[in-house]
Amino acid sequence: MTESSRTSVTSHSPSGLTAVEQEITRACKEARRDRASVTLVAVSKTFAADAISPVIDAGQRAFGENRVQEAKAKWPALVQAHPGLVLHLIGPLQSNKAKDAVALFDAIHSVDRPSICEALAKEIKSQQKRPELFVQINTGEEPQKAGVAPAEADAFIAACRDTYGLQVSGLMCIPPVEQAPAPHFALCAKIAARNGLTNLSMGMSADFAVAIQMGATHVRVGSAIFGAR
Repeated sequence: MTESSRTSVTSHSPSGLTAVEQEITRACKEARRDRASVTLVAVSKTFAADAISPVIDAGQRAFGENRVQEAKAKWPALVQAHPGLVLHLIGPLQSNKAKDAVALFDAIHSVDRPSICEALAKEIKSQQKRPELFVQINTGEEPQKAGVAPAEADAFIAACRDTYGLQVSGLMCIPPVEQAPAPHFALCAKIAARNGLTNLSMGMSADFAVAIQMGATHVRVGSAIFGAR
């Protein structure tokens, strides 16, 4: 990600953001990684602009939303008021929302089926805008969850590149709630490595420190920053 996507926390930061930043710094130190190698994506879904603004004022620049329509309603004004914000779509994307998604978001973490690839390829060409694309891997093979099965990941990534002409930036995963996250993060990292992908969107409020240990380049943290929804 660009320099502007990283966090620069001030002494007046909201307490949640400060605590998360300290934990990221600690985890990076333990993993012997540069803090700059991890982008904190503050997940602002369901929160209104008045809750988001203090976090922006504290220096946070990368934000994540689950729904295109919700983001479309609140972010254009915030982006206009605060140049340099980086928006990530971290929730499922429907093909009919691809036009708005490409127009609004700088990164899309939920590429997981041919219809989405086709819609994104069309809009990227039409709008001449190229968001970072992450393929979502369903590491737990949970039927209720979006994402590509691990056994199908290599072929899907190849199709993204060769069939649809998409530039895949990395992989994203959400481990099953009832299972230890580390093996799922490790699997995601292994798939990324063999496909030449350097970005890994892994880890949320409960497990982002573990994700950093396993190589995450993007951690998606919401409730630990903004509080309960």
